[in-house]
Amino acid sequence: MEMKITFPGGAKVNAEINNRNIPTDQPVAGGGEGTAPTPYDYFLASLGTCAGIYVLSFCQQRQIATEGLELTQRMEFAITEDGKNKLAKISIEIHLPPGFPEKYRNAIVKAAELCAVKKVIMDPPEFEITAKMP
Repeated sequence: MEMKITFPGGAKVNAEINNRNIPTDQPVAGGGEGTAPTPYDYFLASLGTCAGIYVLSFCQQRQIATEGLELTQRMEFAITEDGKNKLAKISIEIHLPPGFPEKYRNAIVKAAELCAVKKVIMDPPEFEITAKMP
């Protein structure tokens, strides 16, 4: 699998994958125009939306109505010894729809925990960065 990263101007950095463009930008205070989420915003969103697709699929497979179903993701940060912000905790709360069967309460939490993005964070890949001359 390959992803192409391009630089369309200003502080914008885009990712192209599977014939789709994922635009990013920095906030105005960070030198950008604020026209798109930051890469870090996408990272955080990937966790909640990944858990969300497992939750949605769980309900759909059991023909459970999803009207009113939503997730709330909260991030807690800590200050490191060198004074930088560090993501310390991510909590995801599943707001079950009216009439959700009680017998599935624990099972839907387990479904959300199957999130592939979370699994990568729990068992991180090796990173290799190189520079190539033309």
